[in-house]
Amino acid sequence: MTTTESTTGPAADPQPPVLAARAFDAVKVYGTGDTEVRALDGVTCGFEQARFTAIMGPSGSGKSTLMHCVAGLDSLTSGSVYLGDTELTSLRERELTELRRDRIGFVFQAFNLVPTLTAAENISLPMDLAGRKPDKGWMDEVVQTVGLADRLGHRPSELSGGQQQRVAVARALASQPEIIFADEPTGNLDSRAGAEILGFMRRAVDELGQTIVMVTHDPIAAGYANRALFLADGKIVDEMAAPNAERVLDRMKRFGD
Repeated sequence: MTTTESTTGPAADPQPPVLAARAFDAVKVYGTGDTEVRALDGVTCGFEQARFTAIMGPSGSGKSTLMHCVAGLDSLTSGSVYLGDTELTSLRERELTELRRDRIGFVFQAFNLVPTLTAAENISLPMDLAGRKPDKGWMDEVVQTVGLADRLGHRPSELSGGQQQRVAVARALASQPEIIFADEPTGNLDSRAGAEILGFMRRAVDELGQTIVMVTHDPIAAGYANRALFLADGKIVDEMAAPNAERVLDRMKRFGD
């Protein structure tokens, strides 16, 4: 009699999440002596691919400093930052500039559009500067996602604030970056336009597989994210999965505890 052995072994351990960017023991100090400020005080964190993370905290908590250091816009006093497998702290300034241009997208509160260029030209500008041709299929998908198909020939002065920020979001998406950093992207918008932008960013994660890290003080904005990190006094003090506005607001009320 032949015995057939089962080929089913123990359940495999779940694969660890792939991180688009991460920081290890990140310290950022401004000033010296009596004027020294530790904007980051030993922060270790990671940002998963194809996920939307909100970074929150009171004014002066270090949230923008963390984003700027992870994005290569500022340097650490000590510790390390990685984009994928690339350690940013080991790069020269020219290499950092090329990395930011080729692998990172940015969306800021001030839309930072070139006023003499059309929406389409603003969207393709980073790739034009890099001497790369846009992927037409991807560009069409991005434009469709952010709802700009009928506004591409307009200059920023002919667009509303919400439409200008949509152009900025499309510009960040167009080069297919590994990660997008957004610093208070709805801060200059009314609530309706802000909700539109956040909805577009959410769709970019869900439908286009984009990775987004957003600094915000707005509990409603954080509710669009997969995860919220809370900073206070330069340290991560809490983390929340599947945040919503009510839970985030409740957590923020306890920052003084």
